[in-house]
Amino acid sequence: MRARLALAVSHQTCELREVVLSRKPAELRQASAKATVPVLVDTDGRVLDESLDIMLWALQRHDSLCWLPVQGNQADAMHLIKRCDHEFKPQLDRYKYPNQFEIADPGTPRFGGAGFIFDLEQHLTRARYLSGAHWSLADAAIAPFVRQFAHTNSAWFASQPWPKVQTWLANFEASPLFQSVMTKHPPWQPGQAQTLVFD
Repeated sequence: MRARLALAVSHQTCELREVVLSRKPAELRQASAKATVPVLVDTDGRVLDESLDIMLWALQRHDSLCWLPVQGNQADAMHLIKRCDHEFKPQLDRYKYPNQFEIADPGTPRFGGAGFIFDLEQHLTRARYLSGAHWSLADAAIAPFVRQFAHTNSAWFASQPWPKVQTWLANFEASPLFQSVMTKHPPWQPGQAQTLVFD
């Protein structure tokens, strides 16, 4: 989702190819050996298969809402995003899919993920958004994963003492941008007409 958020705000016209991961088309495997989503193939043939790289690619082309952090906040924003990707995301995966990871008690990775949420709460106590006064790269890169964490057990998440995070997430989910990137598309089939998005 976070790659789509950045592509949308940067108004990059893209051909969207929605895929079902249980039926990966050969074209996906040909584009990226990882065969995971998202994958962006640029017009020059360059392949980006990490969502954060796609976000930066899009925003460096056209940062219409000033999401890229200013120089003074750049290191802090990237550090927080890397913590999300390398510390929080593994706990999230284990919390959402305990059987896949042979986790006997899903409460264990949930507890591990909660530590990162508490850190976000502290950030949001100091400012309305993770990098200051307006929504930016850090918010867009992290919010989709917090959303997954929240919806794994919504009642539990709502009962926790992190009101700033809960409000921040609710505002994200209510935003027109979020609604626009959540539009469902049928799975791509070879030979079908192009589906152009984010123009």
